Amino acid sequence: MWCQGFLRQTVRSMSTSRQAGILFDVDGVLLRGGSLIPAARRAFRKLLDRNNDFLFPVVFVTNAGSCQRHHKAQQLSHLLEVQIAPEQVVLSHSPLQMLKSFHDKCVLVSGQGPVTDIANTLGFQKVVSVEQLREHHPLLDMVDHNRRPKLPLSPLQTLPKIEAIILFGEPIRWETNLQLLIDVLLTNGSPGCVYDPQVPAQLPVLACNIDLMWMAEAPSPRFGHGMFLLCLESVYRKMTGRELQYQGLLGKPSLLTYQYAEQLLRLQNHNHKLTTIYAIGDNLMTDIYGANLYNRYLGQQHAAATTTIKLVAQGTGSQVTMAVPELVSAATQCRSILVCTGVYNPRSPLPSDRSDAITEAVLHGHRDLVLELDLVEPNHVVEDVEAAVDLLLQQESSVTSDT
Repeated sequence: MWCQGFLRQTVRSMSTSRQAGILFDVDGVLLRGGSLIPAARRAFRKLLDRNNDFLFPVVFVTNAGSCQRHHKAQQLSHLLEVQIAPEQVVLSHSPLQMLKSFHDKCVLVSGQGPVTDIANTLGFQKVVSVEQLREHHPLLDMVDHNRRPKLPLSPLQTLPKIEAIILFGEPIRWETNLQLLIDVLLTNGSPGCVYDPQVPAQLPVLACNIDLMWMAEAPSPRFGHGMFLLCLESVYRKMTGRELQYQGLLGKPSLLTYQYAEQLLRLQNHNHKLTTIYAIGDNLMTDIYGANLYNRYLGQQHAAATTTIKLVAQGTGSQVTMAVPELVSAATQCRSILVCTGVYNPRSPLPSDRSDAITEAVLHGHRDLVLELDLVEPNHVVEDVEAAVDLLLQQESSVTSDT
């Protein structure tokens, strides 16, 4: 106990330099569903100074996306008993506000929660929800017999042609969303028409959150948006013989998400240089893969700056690059810390201990992510988030002592 107190005091005495920043995952690291993991509150007490200010810049990076940033900040503030600002929260869809070339297009949004309001907040001006599309085309949704129209329908005002699709997260009615999304894709944005087998080019699709599974209160992980994407990709391939292409995959492990999060860390640090970013998570294929991929990118960034970011790693499917506003990364490295309170099962060997065939089957990565074992091997494995904070405090104390 005395040793931990000494480490915190040492870091406090040197915190004016604040050369480190911390990225926290939420589900499986801080929360299980709506319940706080006990170690989380203890961890955050160690990160505050006498004035209840953070010792380091802190940003919460979650693949959740069914709410607004200020709502997630309020939830975290209440549970952690620490004041969290909306500017400290990155949701899976947050980087969409940077993709301004889509903001004036008519977009179809899929997910749950206030997806239309979220899209408007991010800058999209012409937004159509799946429910609005269903109301305008009630004959398209035929799986649930109880929802089929029973009376002749009066025509509604025509919707504009859909120019892009944004997949915010897993919907409530998977069959409705799968059907209507396929209708939009196979009619090039005009779902009231007959399928066009010779669609010249697929509509742009932006998908937020590719988590196959996530950790809630249940003993085992639950289906995430990545499972819905897997279904959509399978249906599209079955009907067309082609792979569904993504214009971008957002949320962890997207490079754009980590670059956006670093900018928020730097703003908290008054744009002073950050040397090390610590990324704490519970999922090998999102948190650890993303942090290690970003660490690789930071090394390349210092060698040659670029204004084009690859939003999806090269894989068997989409290989799309997209120009975005230039964001200069100042950090030298991103260190990945894996905790054992969420998706990762500490009773399972780490990927480097397994054969490639078993690893690929177990890690459940998205189709467009290349499975490289070094990207899913964490720099550190600890019991919980409190142990992660102890570790980074110790490491930063060593850095300040050396300097």
